[in-house]
Amino acid sequence: MEYTSIPGIGKKASRFGVGTWPIGGAMWGGNDDEEALRMLHAAMDQGITVIDTAIDYGYGHSERLIGKALKESGKREDIILSAKCGLSWKGEEIYRDGSKKRITAEIEETLKNLQTDYVDVYFVHWPDPAVSMEETAEAMKLLYDEGKIAAIGVSNFTIDEMEAFLKVAPIHAIQPPYNLFEREAEKEIFPYSKKHNATLYLYSSLCRGLLSGKMTRNREFGEGDIRKETDPKFKQPLFDQYLAAADKLAQFAQQAYGRPLIDLAVRYVLDQSETGIALRGARRPEQLEPLSRIEGWKLTDGDKKEIDRILAESIGEPIQPDFMAPPLKKEVLES
Repeated sequence: MEYTSIPGIGKKASRFGVGTWPIGGAMWGGNDDEEALRMLHAAMDQGITVIDTAIDYGYGHSERLIGKALKESGKREDIILSAKCGLSWKGEEIYRDGSKKRITAEIEETLKNLQTDYVDVYFVHWPDPAVSMEETAEAMKLLYDEGKIAAIGVSNFTIDEMEAFLKVAPIHAIQPPYNLFEREAEKEIFPYSKKHNATLYLYSSLCRGLLSGKMTRNREFGEGDIRKETDPKFKQPLFDQYLAAADKLAQFAQQAYGRPLIDLAVRYVLDQSETGIALRGARRPEQLEPLSRIEGWKLTDGDKKEIDRILAESIGEPIQPDFMAPPLKKEVLES
């Protein structure tokens, strides 16, 4: 297992982390809780120390499953538990709320769900333009000073938003989306994180399954699955375009390294980010399979250029993950 560090956290951080949005069930077509618990135990048994969640993943369900697994395992002090705040919901519609009132209430519910008295890294999930950055940052600094969180993170923030946040509170970790198909973070976020000594948490390393090597054109998605509902890459004609690109990358991975696409996809994220953490969403133990195969090798510069060529040839204008941004509170409550 490769490890990295997070400022202010004394534990070793595995560079392969488990993303737990899918086990929340909502937006992913349901979930098998017993299978999810087995996956969490398998992750911890294999040396994964980073588990990432959010209260809006299944409206607290993902957090509760993690809390149960941690209690059963007795490994809480070995795990770097990251959670997120700054979102709320009406019925099943999630919206942004970066207010101090919401953030300070969320942490209490999260701690209860996770059966712990602190969170290692607490991220603001999405910036909220309706609330001043000063108020959001002050709320996070309060939780940090109180010891309820050991490190502060921001997710889906622009450089300007982070600059405003840093005037009030420190940033120890930054979480943007990043994978072979969504590479916008390379331009500014990567160098910014290095400049400010903030650890990168890179979510969606397999681009919601497109880079797993198992996605097919006849794949059927469950009711409410976010991929079918909102992601343009999973709608025609883009779906065929991205699958064709994945096929070419899979052929290259086999020819160059004798490895499946999933290994190439995760290794790419690790190599490009240098010390970052690749988050991979999982529901079942077998979805942790690339773990044993991503160590002990790196992509050459020449092969990275070949990957660039394949992507440029296969994909026209890449679709960035802006479609995932939740609406503002006002838009939902007044609808």
